[in-house]
Amino acid sequence: MNKLIILDRDGTINADRDDYVKSPEEWQPLPRSLEAIARMNHAGWRVVIASNQSGLGRGLFDVATLNAMHDKMNHLLAQEGARVEAVFFCPHTQDDRCDCRKPLSGLFEQIAKRTGVDLKTVPTVGDSLRDLQAGANVGCEPHLVLTGKGEAFKGQALSPQFPQNTRVHADLYAFSEWLLNERDHQMSKALAQQASQARP
Repeated sequence: MNKLIILDRDGTINADRDDYVKSPEEWQPLPRSLEAIARMNHAGWRVVIASNQSGLGRGLFDVATLNAMHDKMNHLLAQEGARVEAVFFCPHTQDDRCDCRKPLSGLFEQIAKRTGVDLKTVPTVGDSLRDLQAGANVGCEPHLVLTGKGEAFKGQALSPQFPQNTRVHADLYAFSEWLLNERDHQMSKALAQQASQARP
């Protein structure tokens, strides 16, 4: 079974900034986010990132700087015994009218093509409405974290704009606990049922 998770980056894994994360120095992991990825990896889950990076299109940083941010992220992940398999990013601004800027689903379609995984029921985690809309458009299971832009939803009911089956978690670590305790249990139960039905 393909155990794949698609994560947003800014506000989900690392602290977001109103003026964009523009350098490795500004890229700072959120508390326990790297540990959360390690826990998911150790349970057999592959992790990829889908991220809008319009700072590229705005000229705030270049691809070499973005790569340096991800080098830092990968180094810190490795210290936790974790890894992100790939980073898919949209470099465009809204004016470019591309198909990969979330809430459109182009990044997710790229992930499906690259990994060969059917994204129906694949968990996707983000801190904003557009993150979850992009995933839900291709059948992903939407999860909102209350970090980054998600802090605005603390103590509030989600608007009807959110996908109907959106689950809410305090942060990425809380999502990882749900995933390992609930989702894996559900998957094991479903596999056991399939096995029993296959018996003559």
